[in-house]
Amino acid sequence: MPSRRRAPWPLVALFTAGYLAAYLLPTVVGRLSAGLGLAPAQAGLVGSTLLLASAAAGFTLAARVERYGPRRLARIGLGLAVAGYGCAALVSYVPLVVAGATVGGFGSGTATAVAAAGIAAQRDPHRASALGLLSVSATAGALYLTIPRLGGGHALPFASIALVAAAVWTVTGRLPGPSRAVAATAPTGRVPHLRSGTVLAAAILLWALAQNALWGVSGRIGLTQAGLSEVTVGAVFAVALGAGLAGVTAAGALGARLGRAVPIGAGTVLIAACVALSSRAGNLAAFATGEILWNTFYPVVLSYLIGLAASLDPRGRWAVWVGSASSLGVACGPVTGSVLSEAAGYPGMGTVLAAALLLVAVPMTAVALHTSGRPLVPGSVRRRGGAPAAVLAGTAGTAAAAGGLLPQMGAPEQEVAEIDVPVPARRAFRLSSGARRTGARQSKAYASTSAR
Repeated sequence: MPSRRRAPWPLVALFTAGYLAAYLLPTVVGRLSAGLGLAPAQAGLVGSTLLLASAAAGFTLAARVERYGPRRLARIGLGLAVAGYGCAALVSYVPLVVAGATVGGFGSGTATAVAAAGIAAQRDPHRASALGLLSVSATAGALYLTIPRLGGGHALPFASIALVAAAVWTVTGRLPGPSRAVAATAPTGRVPHLRSGTVLAAAILLWALAQNALWGVSGRIGLTQAGLSEVTVGAVFAVALGAGLAGVTAAGALGARLGRAVPIGAGTVLIAACVALSSRAGNLAAFATGEILWNTFYPVVLSYLIGLAASLDPRGRWAVWVGSASSLGVACGPVTGSVLSEAAGYPGMGTVLAAALLLVAVPMTAVALHTSGRPLVPGSVRRRGGAPAAVLAGTAGTAAAAGGLLPQMGAPEQEVAEIDVPVPARRAFRLSSGARRTGARQSKAYASTSAR
């Protein structure tokens, strides 16, 4: 995977291309319904099929990115995205549109898997994920402002995603190829934090489903319940995504000062309140307030969740699996939102989704409290003292006897800071000369002792 010291911009671009389809889901579903004459539930099913293909790619490739190489997989994923979304944009025959969206979704999921694994290998995964969310929010916001002014039909959203994927292709040359050493050992690596990772993946699936159930029908809420035009709804979405940029920027500046549990738990509670408000919107003020506040907090919490998943495994497997679980929840969101809104109306749907978010906040906060930082793995022990240190670190009794000064296996790894102390040239020469004289005296003393 990419070096921790390398700038993550190729990964940020790949992250943008992979996540863009999910961010444009409301306009994709709305235009499939209006442009192809599909019922809302049918249009939502097409959107869900796209995102299910994306999730399937993530689950399939989670442990194989290192084996096949990030560069190769990224180019395959972007190629599939260009071909699939391009086909969906060029045809009006519904089965071909669905097939193109499915192929494009698998390509998006492949790009997302490579980006997530690379972000997990960075020195600061939270910062890298925040940059990715900033990039995709800015791109989606610009498209929400542009697409309604270019005409109707389902082609424009698909064509936009395909063009972004084609543009990102140009930076894939900076991604590394497959590593033979890693490829030989990758299948046998034990996945750390199995229980915490499983709980986090299941929780984020429901978290993403609840929010994207509303996101998938937000366009229809603005058009039908609030009585707004498509241009006005697009402008609200653009402003909301701009507020998301501000939120992610603040989260990046805040970093780990509050830990992960507070942003994840409190942020999810605030999101639940915004979901309830948006679902009840009957005018521009209520609709805009709910959407803007919701999109301010959503990427903030998501950035901390991605960072938490990345911290569970430096090789990025949990980052990919948790991201794929999120994509699975996003995929089920449009259908869930359509079914709930038809059965209970938009306000009733919002109440159910807000309650689900409050419930799922508990296990996610618990995982954030239970796991913090990267685990101390045997490789890091070897870097800090060799085999004897590994034995001591793995022995509980020795650590206890030392008053807890020696770390145990599984304890959070401590960062080691290198401090450069400038030494004047004359003093350095004196120190080196003194060291040579001391070494010579010790050698003579050892020789005389051996002779006796």
